[in-house]
Amino acid sequence: MIHSLPLQKNPDLLVFVPLLFTVWSDDVLTPTEISALHTLIKKQTWLTEEEHEFLITQLNPSNPPSAEDLKSWLKEIRKANVSQAANLAAVGNALAASSGRVVRPEAQIALIGVEETLGLIPQEVVFTFYPESRKSLTQGQVTQHNFDVDLLAKQLDGDQAPLIAKVKKILCDPEFTYLDTDNLTEQREKVLQWAKHLAKQGFGSIAYPKSYGGGGDMAAYFSIMETLSYHDLSLVIKFGVQFGLWGMSVYFLGTEKHHQKYLKDIGTLALPGCFAMTETNHGSNVRGIETTATYNHQQKTFAIHTPNVAAQKEYIGNAALHGEMATVFAKLIIDGKDYGVSAFVVSLRDKQGKILPGITIEDCGRKMGLNGVDNGKISFNNVVIPKENMLDRFASVNDEGNFSSPISSDNRRFFTMLGTLVGGRIGIPRSALATTKSGLTIAIRYGDKRRQFGPEGAEEVPILNYRTHQRRLMPLLANAYAMHFSLQYLTDRFIKRTEEEMQEIEALAAGLKAFGTWTNTQTLQECRECCGGKGYLSENRIDALKNDSDIYTTFEGDNTVLMQLVAKSRLTEFKQEFSNMNVFRILNYVADQAKTSLSEMNPFVIRNTDDEHLLDPEFHISAFRFRERDILTSAAKRLKRHLDSGMDSFDAFNVCQHHLVEVGFAYVERIILEQFQLAVEQTKDEGCKKVLSKLCALFALSQFDKHKGWYLENGYMEGVKTKAIRKQLNQLCWEVRQDAVPLTDAFKIPEACLSAPIARRG
Repeated sequence: MIHSLPLQKNPDLLVFVPLLFTVWSDDVLTPTEISALHTLIKKQTWLTEEEHEFLITQLNPSNPPSAEDLKSWLKEIRKANVSQAANLAAVGNALAASSGRVVRPEAQIALIGVEETLGLIPQEVVFTFYPESRKSLTQGQVTQHNFDVDLLAKQLDGDQAPLIAKVKKILCDPEFTYLDTDNLTEQREKVLQWAKHLAKQGFGSIAYPKSYGGGGDMAAYFSIMETLSYHDLSLVIKFGVQFGLWGMSVYFLGTEKHHQKYLKDIGTLALPGCFAMTETNHGSNVRGIETTATYNHQQKTFAIHTPNVAAQKEYIGNAALHGEMATVFAKLIIDGKDYGVSAFVVSLRDKQGKILPGITIEDCGRKMGLNGVDNGKISFNNVVIPKENMLDRFASVNDEGNFSSPISSDNRRFFTMLGTLVGGRIGIPRSALATTKSGLTIAIRYGDKRRQFGPEGAEEVPILNYRTHQRRLMPLLANAYAMHFSLQYLTDRFIKRTEEEMQEIEALAAGLKAFGTWTNTQTLQECRECCGGKGYLSENRIDALKNDSDIYTTFEGDNTVLMQLVAKSRLTEFKQEFSNMNVFRILNYVADQAKTSLSEMNPFVIRNTDDEHLLDPEFHISAFRFRERDILTSAAKRLKRHLDSGMDSFDAFNVCQHHLVEVGFAYVERIILEQFQLAVEQTKDEGCKKVLSKLCALFALSQFDKHKGWYLENGYMEGVKTKAIRKQLNQLCWEVRQDAVPLTDAFKIPEACLSAPIARRG
């Protein structure tokens, strides 16, 4: 068309070429578009009849321009080189001017009108002709290095840095190369060999006293567990069952004779063992287990017995193949009287691996994940063990054959016994955190280099630049950092614990375990989706991370049950706080609550949308504390109301279960934010402090956005404020994106452990 006869006669017609190219570029002309264009052409009185007809023929749907025609039009349009043109009319004007013509004013006005009628966005259309002139903010966002990655990594690892580095170096050894097989036997054997290598390095016994071949360093044990989780979770669970559950149960529940007899061999893996607590019908309810340990005073023995199939020990790690002994939890029976749950060391196999008489072991078989761990079911048929095999730190049978305990209260004795094993609820969330970090590292690296879509005609954009992608991943990255500092705090408190604070530590461990493992499951699913089909490929590891860590939400206690445990602990503290108050302290408490209402819930504050206010750490922690206290208070009132009405206490707690879970969440979230803020305050390097401050604010605002319904219902915020929080949340995600890759680099995950092609550098 460009070189057709009508154009040679009247180059003014060139003004229509950009418009014609635009309407045909989608290959379809709708009736509305055709009608609008016909009207435009007919209004041009300066055109001859022949020129009218010529232009009309260019709008015939049954005879569209060829691909070559469109290319020739575009070539001529680009010759005009008017990348700053405001609209199609301006481009047409420049094209006509290139032939020495001046566009008639009436034509230019009509062209602008048609743009509006067709709903074209002028600048977007112009970019179609001159894509190189487009410079969008989305295109320009790139990874930056605004802080020292090594300094931040040093802060994350703390005084455990040398040990963590040592473990990472071992994991990079060729001996720890991943085994690509679906064969259960091969998987389990490889994991056992890995565990033996670690035992030779002294890692297995590192938490045991030095007098029994250990290192006396409990903090090191947790650091090893977390670091191993970058590699293979079957190894982590094998390691945890052997040196944690089995070894620690002997250490914490046993006495000197047990320590002398077993700990050294447990720490070197010369004595592989199990932790047999869970039963088919009793998981979280340990008190309800049915396995019995009946004492025979004449023989000075116990008979360990499984009374029915529902009482068999199930899901027991190390049981199916490798375990030679087990810590078995059973009800102690003396002269027909039940003295509650105690722990006993029971032999399962001889040194040749042969199962001993009276014991039946069944392989649990293939699982959703963790197939390198040999889980099994164990049943006992009056298996006789010597009296000294009772782990007797908290309960024993004396020389006269009577029950004896330094703790008179059955309740207190039971919970003291279980409390010594709270380490498992620290190890599991720390392991989950490592898998969270791995998933985020893979997904964020991939998003930074994977390009898709972009402005028309321009270079494709990294998917991490898209706001929705940022909203999916950046809050989860903030969560990972938040969990890191809170789990460090929990570990430190557990190691330095006193008896008086154990109940609080147990509740905190339960809550952080639930929050952390739920967060891990959510994060890995999001990471998988953010990597598209690549995330579905086994070579990129997210499938293994997802499948192996999914069980963490029910390991060491079902998360929902654990959150209720947290709530009950908080309610007990709440009740004690009030029972210990005199009249004046109660009046002061009421006055403080009133002050909170006046200072934080006045009309100005609940509608305040200033950036400075929304990013203020004091606002964040005050809002978290208010939510925690209000939910706790309302739960207490609700329970009291039910109890006062005559409702059974069991029913009252059942009615309030959802409320109690929220009590747990509010408490845990407040602790996490407090520890994150404290970590920010203690950060000395300004670059690290700035990026951690953003992450901390991002964590807080994402929780506000999650709980905005509650804040609105309770009048703590109004809609205008929750909308402003969402806007600020989006902005923080945009800002954190530029630091996202370095923030995952600070995890210092060995490349051999990532083992994901989509996460490789370059």
